[in-house]
Order: sequence, then structure tokens, then C-alpha cells
Amino acid sequence: MAAIGFDNDKYLREQTQAILDRVERFEGKLYLEFGGKLTFDFHAARVLPGYNPNVKMRLLQGLKDQIEVVFCVSAPDLQQGRIRGDFGITYDLATLKAIDDLRDWGIPTSAVVLSCYHGEAAADRLIAKVEGNGIAAYRFGEIPDYPHTVDLIVSEQGYGANPYVETEAPVVVVTGTGPGSGKMSTCLSQLYHDHTRGRVSGYAKFETFPIWNLPVDHPVNVAYEAATADLGDIVMIDPFHLTAYGETAVNYNRDIDNFPILRNIIDRIAGGEQQAMAYQSPTDMGVNRAGAGIIDDEVVRAASSQEIIRRYFRHAWERTRGLTPAQVVARTEMLMQRIGAVPEDRPVVRPARAAAQQAEARGAGKDGFYCGAALQLADGTIVTGKNSPLFHSASAAIINGLKRLASIPDSMLLLPEAVITGLTELKSKYLTSSSPSLNVQEVLVAIGISAAMNPTARAVVDVLPALRGTQMHLTHEPGPGDESGLRKLGINFTTDATPTSQDYFLR
Repeated sequence: MAAIGFDNDKYLREQTQAILDRVERFEGKLYLEFGGKLTFDFHAARVLPGYNPNVKMRLLQGLKDQIEVVFCVSAPDLQQGRIRGDFGITYDLATLKAIDDLRDWGIPTSAVVLSCYHGEAAADRLIAKVEGNGIAAYRFGEIPDYPHTVDLIVSEQGYGANPYVETEAPVVVVTGTGPGSGKMSTCLSQLYHDHTRGRVSGYAKFETFPIWNLPVDHPVNVAYEAATADLGDIVMIDPFHLTAYGETAVNYNRDIDNFPILRNIIDRIAGGEQQAMAYQSPTDMGVNRAGAGIIDDEVVRAASSQEIIRRYFRHAWERTRGLTPAQVVARTEMLMQRIGAVPEDRPVVRPARAAAQQAEARGAGKDGFYCGAALQLADGTIVTGKNSPLFHSASAAIINGLKRLASIPDSMLLLPEAVITGLTELKSKYLTSSSPSLNVQEVLVAIGISAAMNPTARAVVDVLPALRGTQMHLTHEPGPGDESGLRKLGINFTTDATPTSQDYFLR
């Protein structure tokens, strides 16, 4: 069993109380900006072993009689087809998925805000979709030179030009599809409208990373920099907090740089009338008790170091697909150097590459391409797989891992040979597939069908949940069937992104 470094229940108690304490500071309404992912926060789960990816939803469920949710998404991001990396889906689908997830937890979304809207067609399509399902949608324009033009921002031509998002609950959770979604500007726009209506309201940030009471160079905080390498976030000491309280706290550069402007905006909105909003530092604005949940710092450090390496591979892969500039990869390399790590420190990297070499030595590849995969199970055991005329290397590794978990001897066939050859022939003869060998999704379907009559396959189906949270490395770029299958299994995979066909640029 994997080591645990984080106590969800302790964190839940302390974070809930911190939110309630913040609510008491305001007589009217609190706009609570949720940083990071509201649901399925897999980054947090990876760097804080034991963290429940949906612990925020448990917290909101405990407060559901006092909250409602406003969801923000950037209209330019929608138009550009930006992808949410953990699910591999575009921001429009990620927004709809998040709304569905909230509904599944019994927490309805009151409104969707399209920020920086300039008439984008993709934004209009999303608006039609959410309005068709009974959710209000609001278009927020872009304020020139935001957030530096304070006089314009705090005026009828600035925040005043945004429509007022109608809400009723005392706590409005403002969340978004990704960074730059317009969460903060939505909160401040609401503060402006409330003030002009004579209503008292406040603002705070629900945060997980960076963890303010851990050192700048703690791997958890360095992992946050790796996760936001495309944004250039840097974790640093909060100078405002140090000056105001004589206490060292960390925050990230964008919040620190923007704090004087943000405080000026809030002061202009409130007119100096709300002492509760007199924040002395960006750390003051945050509600973050994640550090209290850490129960084993050594485990957390090790997991965070692995996450930094994982992010390096992710950014490098995105670079090959033209989704990430070269400087993002270079920045992640520097972060690895900062913690004294190299890519090969990820335990599954060397075994995967060795498997590919073995495939080459045996001539087992297709058209001269030799692929290897390595899967690390929860107990630390590593199994490998090589590509062949029958299986992709990831599929082979999955089969070997499942047999290990179900205590099935290596010599015993998991799938009848007739089933495998029948599928490969179907792909090559009738589906004109250039890769008749079975990918991960196809293998899973074959196992599922065989389970009805094959006790061995049935035993394997029963242990499938044990693959969630395991680690895999591939020497090659996974095809859609492999990538989708690994995501659905919950396997954290990385890749060297070596092409597996001559049609590399047309894949």
C-alpha cells in the first residue's frame, strides 16, 4: 500500500472553520474565489498522498445550505480550443463536466460567466448550451490595461459595465475551468455592484497551493511552480506579510505583484468603510489550511519531487504537439535541477526504455518501431510490456500488471488466442487500421467481454480499481486508444513521446 502523507479529515475540519471565520468578518455576503480545481484535483492528490481529489466537494456539501456556485471561463480560451490536461478535453467540455460534477454532489451552479468576451463563437455556443439547461450566463467584457487602470476599473465604464450576477446565498463560490478564467475580476465586479446598491460584501480566496507556511523551496511549492510553468508563477516570500506581522509566509509572484493594485481597487470600492476588508498582505486574503493536513513531510516531499518530474515529461510531450513553447520545458528542467532530480529518477522510466531495447533486440516491433512501457503498482512492484503484432506496449504492461494483482501465473493466457487474433484481423482487414495490435481500450473491452465466460478474465476485472493512482512510463507517444484507456483507469502516465509511425505530423 502506498504511503500516506496527508490527513483529509483534519484538513477538512480546519479549512471549514477557517471559511466560517472569514464569513463572520462580513455582515452581508462573501465572494469566495476557489483557486485550483474544484473537483478531481489530481495535482493535489499526487503531491499530498492521501489527499482526496474531491475533498473540496465534501467541504462544500457541509456548507451547501449557505453557498451557491458561479462558474467562470475565459472566452478567448474557449475560442483557442485550450485543453484541460488532466482530462484531455477542451475547456467548453471541461466546463460542462464540472457543472455536471457539481450537480452530482447536490450543488447546483447558479451562473456561468464568460470573461474577456469579444463575441467569440465558441463562447456563444457554450452560452446557448448552459442557458438551454436553465443556467444563467453572463458576458463580461475586457477592461483596457486591467488591472492597472484603477480609475477606469472602479467606475461605471469598468466593473459597472459588467452585468450584475444575481445570487442569494451568503457565500458565493466563484470557481473556473482553469487559470486566467476571470474569477477574481468577477468577485471584484460583484463587490462593486453590491457597494453601489448599499450592500455589504467581502472577498477571500480559497487556496491550496502554494502552501503559505511551508518554505519556498519545499518540493510541494516547487511542484506548484512546475504545474504553472506555462504561466511563469514563482513562489516567493510575501514581503507585505513580513512587514505587517514580522512573520514569514510564501505566496506566488502574480498575487504579490498585484496586491497593491488589488488593495487599491478594494479600498476604492469600499470607500474605506469596511475594516474587515483591510487586508495587509496577499496571504491575508487566502484561506489555506492545507499545511495542517500534512502528517508525514518525508512522504509528501518524495511525492512532490516525482510530480515535478512528471510535469517535465508532460510539458515536453506538449511541446512536440505544438501546445507549449520551448521555454516552458526549459523552466521545468530548471525546477528539476533545483531539487536535484533528473528524469530517470521516475522509477518507471529506465524499465520502460529497457523494455523497448529488448523489443528491438528481438525484432518485435512494427515497421522498425520498438516500444516499451513500465507500470509501477501500489506496492512498488514494476512490470513491463513491449509492443508486438498483438499488443501495444501499454496494453502488454496492463495485462502483466493485472495478472500480478490477481495472482495469475505468467504462463496462463488472460485472453484466448482466438479472441486476440480475431480482433487484430478485424482491425487490419476491415477497419483499415495501420496498427492492428490492440491498444489499452481495446484490451479492456476484450477482457470485459471474456469475463462473462472466463473466470480468469473475471478475476482481472475485479482488480481493475487497484490500477488507479499507479504510475506508468511509455517510450513512445500514446495513440488515442492508449491515452483514453490509461486516463479512465486512473493511471498517471508519462512518455518520451517518440513517434510510432512515419505519419508523425499527420497523427
